[in-house]
Amino acid sequence: MATAFLVDVVGQGGAVSPDVVSGRLRITKTELAHALGLSRDSVSKASRVASPATQKRLRDMVEIVNRVIPWTGSELAAFAWYRSQPLPSFGDQTAEDLVHAGRGEAVKRYLSRVAEGGFA
Repeated sequence: MATAFLVDVVGQGGAVSPDVVSGRLRITKTELAHALGLSRDSVSKASRVASPATQKRLRDMVEIVNRVIPWTGSELAAFAWYRSQPLPSFGDQTAEDLVHAGRGEAVKRYLSRVAEGGFA
């Protein structure tokens, strides 16, 4: 199921589709933009969706959600985790907080460390 999520939200050209992400997570584009720390235009207007900054945030969020689906049991639960689970290694900030701050890579490294049996 986790692989299906990632495959479905990333298009043939490698870009993450905000339309597919919002549909799979059952949220509006406004809610998606908020979860990314971006404006609604960033996930609605084609020229803004294609920008490297927007795609970086989308990709970080999608990869983080995808990584925790096996632990949480579903895409929706993984997205809830992304938005609300405090991460002790980051002063109890959430993955969402960290992606907003441009620290998505740090979250992905953290999740890799936890998956390998490291401490949270």
